[in-house]
Amino acid sequence: MAELVNAINTFTYDNLIGSTEPAAILHNETIVSGSGKLSRGSVLGKITASGKLTLANSTKTDGSQTGNCILAEDVDATSADVVAPVYVTGTFNREALTFGGTDTAAAHEDALRNLNIYLTSIQ
Repeated sequence: MAELVNAINTFTYDNLIGSTEPAAILHNETIVSGSGKLSRGSVLGKITASGKLTLANSTKTDGSQTGNCILAEDVDATSADVVAPVYVTGTFNREALTFGGTDTAAAHEDALRNLNIYLTSIQ
Protein backbone atom coordinates (compact mmCIF):
# COMPACT_ATOMS: atom_id res chain seq x y z
CA MET A 1 0.00 0.00 0.00
CA ALA A 2 2.83 2.40 0.82
CA GLU A 3 4.26 1.90 -2.69
CA LEU A 4 0.93 2.92 -4.22
CA VAL A 5 0.77 6.06 -2.10
CA ASN A 6 4.35 6.98 -3.04
CA ALA A 7 3.61 6.43 -6.73
CA ILE A 8 0.53 8.65 -6.57
CA ASN A 9 2.45 11.35 -4.70
CA THR A 10 5.13 11.49 -7.42
CA PHE A 11 2.78 11.65 -10.42
CA THR A 12 3.18 14.87 -12.39
CA TYR A 13 0.21 16.20 -14.32
CA ASP A 14 1.08 17.51 -17.78
CA ASN A 15 -2.23 19.34 -18.32
CA LEU A 16 -2.58 17.87 -21.82
CA ILE A 17 -6.26 17.03 -21.41
CA GLY A 18 -8.27 20.26 -21.52
CA SER A 19 -11.73 18.87 -20.77
CA THR A 20 -13.71 15.66 -20.56
CA GLU A 21 -16.10 16.80 -23.32
CA PRO A 22 -15.98 15.47 -25.94
CA ALA A 23 -14.47 12.28 -24.62
CA ALA A 24 -10.84 11.66 -25.55
CA ILE A 25 -10.78 8.57 -27.77
CA LEU A 26 -7.62 6.59 -28.47
CA HIS A 27 -6.58 4.56 -31.53
CA ASN A 28 -3.31 2.76 -32.17
CA GLU A 29 -1.48 4.18 -35.18
CA THR A 30 1.96 3.75 -36.75
CA ILE A 31 4.56 6.48 -36.30
CA VAL A 32 6.97 6.39 -39.27
CA SER A 33 10.64 5.58 -38.76
CA GLY A 34 12.80 8.70 -38.83
CA SER A 35 10.32 10.80 -36.85
CA GLY A 36 12.70 10.79 -33.89
CA LYS A 37 11.77 10.99 -30.23
CA LEU A 38 8.28 12.42 -29.88
CA SER A 39 6.65 13.54 -26.65
CA ARG A 40 3.13 13.03 -25.39
CA GLY A 41 1.12 15.93 -26.79
CA SER A 42 2.85 15.98 -30.18
CA VAL A 43 0.42 16.89 -32.95
CA LEU A 44 0.83 14.35 -35.74
CA GLY A 45 0.08 14.56 -39.43
CA LYS A 46 -0.66 11.60 -41.68
CA ILE A 47 1.61 10.91 -44.65
CA THR A 48 -0.73 10.35 -47.59
CA ALA A 49 1.34 7.70 -49.39
CA SER A 50 1.89 5.39 -46.40
CA GLY A 51 -0.88 6.32 -43.95
CA LYS A 52 1.78 6.55 -41.23
CA LEU A 53 2.13 9.49 -38.85
CA THR A 54 4.89 11.99 -38.16
CA LEU A 55 5.13 15.37 -36.43
CA ALA A 56 2.78 17.84 -38.15
CA ASN A 57 4.71 20.56 -39.96
CA SER A 58 3.02 23.04 -42.29
CA THR A 59 6.12 23.24 -44.52
CA LYS A 60 5.70 19.60 -45.60
CA THR A 61 3.80 18.57 -48.73
CA ASP A 62 3.32 14.84 -48.08
CA GLY A 63 0.06 15.10 -46.12
CA SER A 64 1.74 15.57 -42.75
CA GLN A 65 1.44 19.35 -43.09
CA THR A 66 -2.01 19.13 -41.45
CA GLY A 67 -2.64 17.98 -37.89
CA ASN A 68 -4.51 14.67 -37.71
CA CYS A 69 -4.24 13.44 -34.11
CA ILE A 70 -2.34 13.91 -30.83
CA LEU A 71 0.23 11.49 -29.43
CA ALA A 72 -0.85 9.97 -26.11
CA GLU A 73 2.55 8.77 -24.85
CA ASP A 74 6.24 9.36 -25.50
CA VAL A 75 7.74 7.28 -28.33
CA ASP A 76 11.08 6.82 -30.04
CA ALA A 77 10.62 6.36 -33.79
CA THR A 78 14.20 7.26 -34.64
CA SER A 79 15.18 4.00 -36.33
CA ALA A 80 11.99 1.96 -36.66
CA ASP A 81 8.25 2.38 -37.09
CA VAL A 82 6.40 2.40 -33.76
CA VAL A 83 2.77 1.60 -33.06
CA ALA A 84 1.51 4.06 -30.45
CA PRO A 85 -1.78 5.30 -28.99
CA VAL A 86 -3.03 8.62 -30.36
CA TYR A 87 -6.01 10.74 -29.44
CA VAL A 88 -8.43 11.06 -32.37
CA THR A 89 -11.02 13.16 -30.51
CA GLY A 90 -11.08 15.25 -27.36
CA THR A 91 -10.23 18.66 -25.94
CA PHE A 92 -6.58 19.50 -25.32
CA ASN A 93 -4.54 22.27 -23.76
CA ARG A 94 -2.91 24.23 -26.60
CA GLU A 95 0.06 25.14 -24.36
CA ALA A 96 0.87 21.45 -23.85
CA LEU A 97 1.07 20.63 -27.57
CA THR A 98 4.19 20.20 -29.72
CA PHE A 99 4.36 20.90 -33.45
CA GLY A 100 6.99 20.55 -36.15
CA GLY A 101 9.06 23.46 -37.45
CA THR A 102 7.79 26.80 -36.23
CA ASP A 103 4.13 25.77 -36.29
CA THR A 104 1.76 26.86 -33.55
CA ALA A 105 -1.66 25.73 -32.40
CA ALA A 106 -3.25 28.48 -34.50
CA ALA A 107 -1.86 26.92 -37.70
CA HIS A 108 -3.60 23.60 -37.04
CA GLU A 109 -6.65 24.51 -34.97
CA ASP A 110 -9.20 24.63 -37.82
CA ALA A 111 -8.12 21.28 -39.29
CA LEU A 112 -8.14 19.64 -35.84
CA ARG A 113 -11.59 21.05 -35.06
CA ASN A 114 -12.93 19.38 -38.23
CA LEU A 115 -11.74 16.08 -36.68
CA ASN A 116 -13.45 16.76 -33.31
CA ILE A 117 -10.16 17.68 -31.67
CA TYR A 118 -10.64 20.95 -29.81
CA LEU A 119 -8.00 23.22 -28.31
CA THR A 120 -8.39 25.26 -25.15
CA SER A 121 -6.15 27.11 -22.70
CA ILE A 122 -5.74 26.01 -19.10
CA GLN A 123 -4.70 28.77 -16.75
